[in-house]
Amino acid sequence: MNRVAEYKGKDGRIETLAIHAGQEPDPSTGAVMTPVFQTSTYVQKRPGEHHGFEYSRTRNPTRDALEANLAALEGGRFGLAFGSGCAASAAIQHCLEPGDRVLVAADVYGGTFRLFDKVFRRTGIEYLFLDCRDAAAVERAMAPKCSMLWLETPSNPMLMILDLERLSALGKARGATVVVDNTFATPVLQRPLDLGADLVVHSTTKYLGGHSDVVGGAIVTRDPDLHARLAFVQNAVGAVPGPWDCFLALRGTKTLHLRMERHCGNAMKIARWLAKHPRVSKTIYPGLEDHPQHALAKRQMKAFGGMVTFVLDAPLEEVRDRLGRFRVFALAESLGGVESLVEHPAIMTHASVPKENREKLGISDGLVRLSVGVEHADDLIADLDAALK
Repeated sequence: MNRVAEYKGKDGRIETLAIHAGQEPDPSTGAVMTPVFQTSTYVQKRPGEHHGFEYSRTRNPTRDALEANLAALEGGRFGLAFGSGCAASAAIQHCLEPGDRVLVAADVYGGTFRLFDKVFRRTGIEYLFLDCRDAAAVERAMAPKCSMLWLETPSNPMLMILDLERLSALGKARGATVVVDNTFATPVLQRPLDLGADLVVHSTTKYLGGHSDVVGGAIVTRDPDLHARLAFVQNAVGAVPGPWDCFLALRGTKTLHLRMERHCGNAMKIARWLAKHPRVSKTIYPGLEDHPQHALAKRQMKAFGGMVTFVLDAPLEEVRDRLGRFRVFALAESLGGVESLVEHPAIMTHASVPKENREKLGISDGLVRLSVGVEHADDLIADLDAALK
């Protein structure tokens, strides 16, 4: 029996799927870990007669294993792996036509904004960025025609929570493809396909890989037609990960459920500590009772994630100085690795977003984003305390 099917048959528990889905012991050696098939091409008996593999841009056995694993984790039927999260997002845009309208949650990753606003807008696709917490405003903006609804929850960096079930229903009613960037939550905390989304996109660089040693992206769906269109784009454009990158990402997903438990626990402790700090004017974390969408997050997610955002009551130069004082937190872009990271969105990850847009979203000069790692929470709090004194 195929091991993927076998473990789905046992209720598809994510802890088991993370370790076994998409993977068989190597038939030639019995190796438990999926081999790295470091090859560009494959021998054929006669023209057109092969074992399903012709060229590694199209298919590679190591990539196949990763794609099946990610599909199982998200409760999907099909997975597609890419060379980066931006490459995965671009593949979806390549399925659109000039004149198509895309509604985008205003607070998205800065690279997503740059990709849509600076690259694909020039192809004639219309992008409208709006606050998707207001479902009525989304419904109004979808008339008379909307081709795609692009959501991100929790959002980056303001940690807004969007009602995926309600927004997905709105998208379906209008015939729009609903896409959810699930990078911050991961399938351990929420599964957008179960809530009505058509496509889930990930930067596997982040929590799925989990070790800050590989860049990648992924798309998961249950729709065979969407999968076929995206697989064509994947092969035609060729922004695919190499087999070693796939191996590293697959290694990362095996411990995803364990890491997310610690990420979430540490983040909650740090958020509660920051909320009482005299130099912090605002702490944003979906797990805090004063978060505007706390009740929705509690209903929609299994836990509240490893990202914490806070506002320092200080001018820009002082904020920059304090961010240089950390010793356990690394001052660096990215997120979701085992090590804790601190960054300044206005200068770093969201510098491509126009200042007026940042200010509307609340991305001020005092805003700081933490990716809380799996170190001991007391050591992380001590590092924060020293930097903020």
